[in-house]
Amino acid sequence: MNAENKEANEVLLQCEVCLKEIPESTASNPEADEYVSHFCGLECYDVWREKDEKKEEG
Repeated sequence: MNAENKEANEVLLQCEVCLKEIPESTASNPEADEYVSHFCGLECYDVWREKDEKKEEG
């Protein structure tokens, strides 16, 4: 399989925060409660984590 076919068959996910499509192979996926969230990078993960912490406090 060449690189083009591999990319065409790659599963895309949406970042939990910015909704940007990202390849499953590069997504961070910290497990949260009873589901898995995917993030395009540490910045979006940090935004999500801060919102989640505030939700738990309030």
